Amino acid sequence: MTHTIMAVDDSQSIREIIKYALPGYSVITAASGEAALDRIPTEKIDCLITDLHMPGIDGIELIRRVRALPATAYIPILMLTTDSSDQKKIEGKHAGATGWLVKPFTVAQLSAVIKKVLG
Repeated sequence: MTHTIMAVDDSQSIREIIKYALPGYSVITAASGEAALDRIPTEKIDCLITDLHMPGIDGIELIRRVRALPATAYIPILMLTTDSSDQKKIEGKHAGATGWLVKPFTVAQLSAVIKKVLG
């Protein structure tokens, strides 16, 4: 069974890098938190990767809303961002983030984390 990962980032290049970094997974993308929330009810998502700083709904608010949906309440959610402040990490954890990756990242780092959280 192929796992489906949703990558949410306002940067098209980051979305493309995530797709490239995860061969063997079905990677769907969204350019904003709003677009992600529109797609989530129509997709079976096994993992969510989100940026923190996005226009409109930021990554932490997206996590809160995804956790509130029954279909995605327990999926792994990874924050992938340039922000490594302890305060933001705490906010992310309280919102329901499973893990935190800091940009720039390597393909190997992202692949290893996805394998860990998806088993």
